[in-house]
Amino acid sequence: MSSTVFVKVVGFRDVERHALNTLFRVSAEQPTCYALWTPEAPVMPHIALIDVESYEAGMTLASPGLNRNLKLICVGEGAPERAWRVFPRPINWKAILHCMDLLFAQVGVDIDLDPDGQSTTIIPPGVRQSLIIEPTRDDRLYLRARLSLAGLIDVDEVESVPQAQKKLRERHYDVVIVNVDMLDDPWALVERLTVAHPPIGSVVVTTANRSWAMHERAEQSGCRALLDKPYDPGHLYRVFQMV
Repeated sequence: MSSTVFVKVVGFRDVERHALNTLFRVSAEQPTCYALWTPEAPVMPHIALIDVESYEAGMTLASPGLNRNLKLICVGEGAPERAWRVFPRPINWKAILHCMDLLFAQVGVDIDLDPDGQSTTIIPPGVRQSLIIEPTRDDRLYLRARLSLAGLIDVDEVESVPQAQKKLRERHYDVVIVNVDMLDDPWALVERLTVAHPPIGSVVVTTANRSWAMHERAEQSGCRALLDKPYDPGHLYRVFQMV
């Protein structure tokens, strides 16, 4: 089944827009399909393609509503420091498509064995890694989808603390989400996560039993946020933008 990646496009000349629309149409036949994002799209944009020499780019980049976790592919001179990739003119559309494929088409896909006989996984530059520790499958899938909307697309899932400990030995994570209701001794794990070296950028806990005491414990443990169940989509999006 193909997946659709929505691209927010800012600026560009008419002829460049025409080339970009052609690229989108051709990708419709591929496993990963790229589509122009509009406010009517069913999800937020997954990536932004910006002509930094355009007037529209200045307005967009200065907007306080711009998702700070959104990957930026910039074209032209004067790209901001946070740009993920920058391309000069004339535009090499094939190279831009290759960059997007690295980010969206191959994340988490096993490739050939390395010289030591171990499988390797492509982790494109700049992609942050997240871990969901949640016994309930539906909740794991929901959180994965919400992380993706905020630009966090490399996500591992586990059901228990022992599984989490194994994953944490294998990889470093930038964001870890922990269900503190259904796991065995979850707060001991949370406290280890918040003092880990190298540090984990954000530890977020989830609960269906929010109380002042729960809020205090999350804060004292160094958590970035406490998420209530049932989840509020808007609140999740704002939290995942900040992590």
